Amino acid sequence: MSHWPVTLTHGGVTLRPISYGDGVAWREARARNLDWLKAWDATVPPGAGGRPATFRGMVRRLSKLAKVDQSMPFAVVVDGQFAGQVTVSNMVRGSGQFASVGYWIDQKFAGRGAIPLAVAMTIDYCFFVAGLHRVEISIRPENTNSLRVVEKLGINQVGYAPKFLHIDGEWRDHRQFAITVEECPAGLVARLEA
Repeated sequence: MSHWPVTLTHGGVTLRPISYGDGVAWREARARNLDWLKAWDATVPPGAGGRPATFRGMVRRLSKLAKVDQSMPFAVVVDGQFAGQVTVSNMVRGSGQFASVGYWIDQKFAGRGAIPLAVAMTIDYCFFVAGLHRVEISIRPENTNSLRVVEKLGINQVGYAPKFLHIDGEWRDHRQFAITVEECPAGLVARLEA
């Protein structure tokens, strides 16, 4: 699509398409943060078939989806270092024009405002370049760090989904947050910086 691939930069945060070249940094970050991220990572439920994706398999799958306008998988780079990931997924066109956003960050970059800025940049791009109308974020009620991200961005809770995703070996409840382009006509980066 004409809006992908893209590289976005604001301050010390850069978003660019995740690539095979990120493999070493991605694996190191995931290994270093295993205990910190485990409670929030999606898992494959028993009986669902398949096996956990490798990094290369994830990049291949997300890149294929990006080519058909169904995903935008961003690597988050902070001050030149790989720091995490923001992924726009489940993109729906036609009468819906919506998508979901998920994210994670290396703990050594947490608390510095990188992920709120990265999510704001991503949603602004979804609205003002990719033409989406609504973006959703699903967060486990216990994930106070992620809840702080949507709070900083002023994204409202719109629902609650019991047993929504298989996370850390169990079906887990999620709070549902969403924002539309009408709710942030100047963009979320501007809102975050105000």
